[in-house]
Amino acid sequence: MIKALFDGQHISFAQPWYFLLLLLLPALILWEWKNKTRQQPKLRLSSLTAALGVKPSLRIRLRPVLKVLRSLAFIGLVIALARPQSSNVTESVDSDGIDIVLSVDVSGSMLAEDLKPNRIEAAKQVALDFVRKRENDRIGLVIFSGESFTQCPITIDHNIVNEQLSAIQSGMLQDGTAIGMGLATAVDRLRNSKAKSKIIILLTDGVNNTGLIDPSTALEIAKAYKIRVYCIGVGTRGEAPYPMQGPMGTQKQMVPVEIDEALLKTIATQTGGKYFRATSNSSLSAVYKEIDQLEKSKVEVSSFKHFTDLFLPFAVLALICIALEMLLRYTYFRSIT
Repeated sequence: MIKALFDGQHISFAQPWYFLLLLLLPALILWEWKNKTRQQPKLRLSSLTAALGVKPSLRIRLRPVLKVLRSLAFIGLVIALARPQSSNVTESVDSDGIDIVLSVDVSGSMLAEDLKPNRIEAAKQVALDFVRKRENDRIGLVIFSGESFTQCPITIDHNIVNEQLSAIQSGMLQDGTAIGMGLATAVDRLRNSKAKSKIIILLTDGVNNTGLIDPSTALEIAKAYKIRVYCIGVGTRGEAPYPMQGPMGTQKQMVPVEIDEALLKTIATQTGGKYFRATSNSSLSAVYKEIDQLEKSKVEVSSFKHFTDLFLPFAVLALICIALEMLLRYTYFRSIT
């Protein structure tokens, strides 16, 4: 209880209007002073020479202590009447999270530098920001190029997801663009999920040209498990600078940007998702922000506030001051009352 008195952030008063009584304190002090002045006996002396050398006794000098004790008692009673309380707030969080799998293309073309510093690094950075905001969701990571691989199973531990996401780079898998494999592997990570909402964010910069599973087959599997797919085609329109190894070292050449937007739109539309085209870092960031807004987790927070009365210390202080004032008045200070 004593500790709570000093925790000002959680102190409130149930009946604060009682503090108006404190306005009476200066009025009572003034009234007592005037009343005592009128009642004080007067003595006429022919000369003050003899009285000037007389010093007041200790009891006379300490007599104002009685007024201090009476004032403290009055203040303590007013605070007790105002009923100070400490509040303790507890929160119950009910979260209905979403299971999300990021399926990221890591083929050689993701090294193109139309996004800065290149497509894959830009995709990683934006995805990292996206993961940090999804506190209540389980997230997994799939990478694909000529084949697909689960980099991180769905988990609520976002530190692991971010570590694995930061580690991906082009060349980790056989080159190519197996969109069907990337989608199918992501679906496989979600097929046993019990979440009410299951989504895949599939990011690629090319055209399906390899893989054991056709994109149309992977689409049907996603629809069967009621998984919503958001597709992102990343890359500028026209041509993009790409680092090529030559006899003079690495040189940048302009290569055509080919994205199968028709396929990606079909996958997104038929699963209830949406297709986006990201031609720059800012537009890619905007895409993830829009997906973040479209797929909000349901979080309900219930607050419970508990109050503890703290008036007792002030009431006890007031009673002690009253008792001490009366005791001193009728004992130590009796002869000068």
